[in-house]
Amino acid sequence: MTKHHLHILGICGSFMGGLAAVARSAGYRVTGCDAAVYPPMSDQLRSLGIDLVEGYSPDQLSLKPDVWVVGNVVTRGNALMEAILDRGDYYTSGPQWLFENVLKKKWVLAVAGTHGKTTTSAMLAWILECAGRQPGFLIGGVPRNFPVSARLTDGEHFVIEADEYDTAFFDKRSKFVHYRPKTAVLNNLEYDHADIFSDLAAIERQFHHLVRIVPGSGCLVVNGADEALERVLKQGCWAPVEFFGDCRGWSAGPAVEDGSFEVAKSGRVLGQVRWDLQGGHNRLNALAAIAAASHAGVDAKAAIDALATFASVKRRMELLGTVRQVVVYDDFAHHPTAIRTTLEGLRRKIGSGRIIAVLEPRSNTMKQGVMKAALPSSVAAADLVFVFSKGLGWDASEVFSALGSKVRCIDDLDALVAAISHEAVPGDHVVAMSNGGFGGIHDKLLKRLAT
Repeated sequence: MTKHHLHILGICGSFMGGLAAVARSAGYRVTGCDAAVYPPMSDQLRSLGIDLVEGYSPDQLSLKPDVWVVGNVVTRGNALMEAILDRGDYYTSGPQWLFENVLKKKWVLAVAGTHGKTTTSAMLAWILECAGRQPGFLIGGVPRNFPVSARLTDGEHFVIEADEYDTAFFDKRSKFVHYRPKTAVLNNLEYDHADIFSDLAAIERQFHHLVRIVPGSGCLVVNGADEALERVLKQGCWAPVEFFGDCRGWSAGPAVEDGSFEVAKSGRVLGQVRWDLQGGHNRLNALAAIAAASHAGVDAKAAIDALATFASVKRRMELLGTVRQVVVYDDFAHHPTAIRTTLEGLRRKIGSGRIIAVLEPRSNTMKQGVMKAALPSSVAAADLVFVFSKGLGWDASEVFSALGSKVRCIDDLDALVAAISHEAVPGDHVVAMSNGGFGGIHDKLLKRLAT
């Protein structure tokens, strides 16, 4: 017998799309709508038997679902939402529905932080999978070790990427407070989401709300070198803490040439992660995943061995192609810290080869120019930088002026593609960085390079 019918507003977002997949696996009838219904998410959802509607027409009231699940992209004034309110129908947020119908039955391992949530969640899910735990998961990206970004299993454990962004227009708490994790990873904490948080202290308060709900039988896995997280813990902590990244707990040795590194706990070496991922940020992500898995009962050596077959996540330095010896990558980096670590990791990997960084400051925080002052230093490892300056609330040319001819700001996508392809020579590494689709720049660039 089919369970209740959910109609999801904003279904094509990474979280709501993942929720839809989980709900369908649990036996619910699922339909949904979004302003723009397009691949790949639309294809993934339709392959699961989920019917999609383009737009937010009030005509969708005729579907008469048992519950409307409302994504945080939906605001007052949305035509369908106004009709739902006027009719008095039952509605809830995605995070609340997920907890009440799925997570409350699970051992939840939640991964929070400004950077690395997706990669660390994917690592943790893979470690648990290799240990035979068959975890469910909902990850805001596509892990290469799995064919999907979200799944529901009969296993005890559920890994979730725990976002600090607000829940819905009617619930301004961070999403992650709904998940009630037994194991919570606090990976790092910097200022972001300037559209909803006034300052770093406001985000720290939300992180402390998460700390407050981790039970005494649970565990907080915390980056011990992060000052903001130290301040969060000082506000009060009621669960055991496992630190990583400093001498108090889990630590990583320096990477050897192929990216491998030793893992130690309290100074005792436990094994060596043998992989080809680059960058100190990925070593920290690995430590967090190993520590979280350890709390769930996975032997550290088994976790270390599992990471040897970890295949990363799409859009995290994803190699898209090589044309005429010009290598093109796609990366999700959109915060100055992530941009810097991405480029520094590539620099260590390729040595003296030329790096061309292509930035789309697309997030609300970036468009507002809140962290614009940090951008010039974030691209220090690149030899040449292109900035897509369309739609910014600040003058990109002025912000990057101190870097002179190293930076070119262009507000037309086709002109940007033409300029990059004209500049690129054999041996160059081109990294396009954006938290969106960047107008399909990757395919356009590869095609242009081939002509």
